[in-house]
Amino acid sequence: MRMGEGVAVSDTTAISDEEFSRFQRLLHRITGISLRPEKKALVCGRLAKRLRAHGFAGYDEYFALITSGRVPQELQVAIDLLTTNETHFFREPRHFEFLRQQVAANARPGRLYRVWSAACSTGEEPYSIAMVLADCLGDGPWEVVASDISTRVLEKARIGHYPIERAKNIPQPYLKAYCLKGIGRQHDTFLIDKDLRNRVQFMQINLNESLPRVGEFDVIFLRNVMIYFGMETKRLVLSRLLPLLKPGGYFIVGHSESLNGIVDGLNLVAPATYEKT
Repeated sequence: MRMGEGVAVSDTTAISDEEFSRFQRLLHRITGISLRPEKKALVCGRLAKRLRAHGFAGYDEYFALITSGRVPQELQVAIDLLTTNETHFFREPRHFEFLRQQVAANARPGRLYRVWSAACSTGEEPYSIAMVLADCLGDGPWEVVASDISTRVLEKARIGHYPIERAKNIPQPYLKAYCLKGIGRQHDTFLIDKDLRNRVQFMQINLNESLPRVGEFDVIFLRNVMIYFGMETKRLVLSRLLPLLKPGGYFIVGHSESLNGIVDGLNLVAPATYEKT
């Protein structure tokens, strides 16, 4: 079938085991993420709209398109759709309380304090980090680097504009200090304050490849990502990130994740929180 011919494709268009395996291998090669067999429905749900957009009858035609190099931006669209994960403000709140305690204990006047949100999705995590740093350090020297492989979620994150229901986990003092409630047609939304947004630098980074020069960090957040990596991919990703963590710095993963037995040089000091020795 040629591109441009109209085909009715529903969100439940079946994907064969062989087609699914092709997407599994492609996603793993590019991102290191391992799609489990039970994710077939996710692949169908997220890619069906792209089949409709191109007039394809099945996933084999779409796979041929994204691997042909003819439309390189479509490969990025597919990666964006398959790697976007749910997040929210102050998710796993104990980590933010730990961050507050460490900033209070270790930040030095005049020394830049840096935190990396290494899989930032639509921005809720780095803005949560930024609120804590702004509260603790005020106008002092601090910054947040936020990265993701998905260009689509980074575009949303840079804008910092969210539905009002996303604000429910933000502490009230932070809501008043760092968020602007929409009015008129925007009444059901809120915007992260511009001064806070300016403290967060968003970058597209693939953790499964050589990293750009981003400097060293006092804290690195990489939460709820490595559960999608195999053991060897975890080791490779950590081998890239840990040299960028300052001695005595902290590496924070999701509460369902563990680094035990994966890498040396880290000591568990709090739930899902490791200190670099």
